[in-house]
Amino acid sequence: MKRAVTIVVAALALSAIGALFGLREQPGSGSGSAVAAPPARPDRLTQTITRAQERLRALPGDHRTWAALGLAYVEQARVSGDPSRYPLAETALHRSLKVRADDNSDAFTGLGALANARHDFAQARTFAQRALRANPFDAYAYGVLADAETQLGNAPAATAAIQHMLDLRPGLAAYARGSYDLEQRGRLTEASDMMRQALAAAVDPADIAFCRNQLGDLAWFRGDLGAAAAEYSAGLTAVPSYSPLLHGRARVAAATGDIAQALADTAAVAARTPTPETLMSYAGMLRLAGRDADADRQLDLAEAAHRIFLANGGRDDLTGAQLALTRGDPATAVTAAQNEWRRRPFAEVADVLSQSLHAAGRDDEALAYARKAFDLNPRNAAYAYHLAQAQLALGDRVAARTSLTHVRALNPHFSPVDGPIAARALTDLEAQP
Repeated sequence: MKRAVTIVVAALALSAIGALFGLREQPGSGSGSAVAAPPARPDRLTQTITRAQERLRALPGDHRTWAALGLAYVEQARVSGDPSRYPLAETALHRSLKVRADDNSDAFTGLGALANARHDFAQARTFAQRALRANPFDAYAYGVLADAETQLGNAPAATAAIQHMLDLRPGLAAYARGSYDLEQRGRLTEASDMMRQALAAAVDPADIAFCRNQLGDLAWFRGDLGAAAAEYSAGLTAVPSYSPLLHGRARVAAATGDIAQALADTAAVAARTPTPETLMSYAGMLRLAGRDADADRQLDLAEAAHRIFLANGGRDDLTGAQLALTRGDPATAVTAAQNEWRRRPFAEVADVLSQSLHAAGRDDEALAYARKAFDLNPRNAAYAYHLAQAQLALGDRVAARTSLTHVRALNPHFSPVDGPIAARALTDLEAQP
């Protein structure tokens, strides 16, 4: 999920900063979970923040620089995985509005990006709409709106916002959102074609790395490990330290049995950006390697990172549900996933809710949410597997066999743990008369 969220933050922060301080126009895209954002240069970002602060000491009434500073803090939080930057961002963006309350699309767009980063998608939509009332030609406000609508489960509204963005400012940020929108609908070939267009126009190594990562992820979802590995490798040639590419390479390594490489890459990503997601991913690899005690320590860190995110204004019951599942606490997972589902009926949320209900032994309910997730994204092998789990638990072998056949056709390598289990279950079903 977090793919689309990251798209908004990076795209907006860097583009706005670039407009004011002469940095390149960064089309960022990124998420979640997901679509990652383009590589950022932390030292350059720090310099930009310093320059904005210096300018504001001389010109405290410069509302655009206050907005740009706020966005820079949001971007800094993304790069470092440190949500303590969010309150600084909020202060700067509200200061921009205090200087200029009307017709200030920069500040409203920034507040929308901040709300998306905090997973308050309804608030993000409201801010984006206010930005567009101030400036109907603000392409980046459409980006914020698209990301919020995607996460809120309003696919037609998200598609319409992306089309506006493409019409107003065709570039990597718009192409990335368009590609992600197509991916969510299971149109992987068209999604890849759109990213190929973006790659053809990319010159900066950061943009090339981003495009290669997106193409690698799309190849992964098609179950094409060779193509995925080739894209990740090409991206790492452009930017060797880009975390999403390391994550992708780790995923391929785990699928092909190279656990040492998978461990090394997920450890590097978790160390660089210690978010709940990266720490859980590392814990999963450690568990796969039989290092349960080390895995438990990473889960402790993931829970701490989640608490810090919440303490800085974030809202994320989805991660809470995933953490509870990894700890073997299905009752807590169900409550958290239900809370998240009430806020945003998105495919990933339906999938986690179905897993939580299945773990709690409530498979009648799990089946309904697993079906929702699969219907929303019928090209996701993990969703098909979780649907099969519920069907098997309810004794519907015919339906489970159909779902597991989908898993095999879509991507039998979707999980180093669940992939082999799915394959064995299908073999058993096929052996039965």
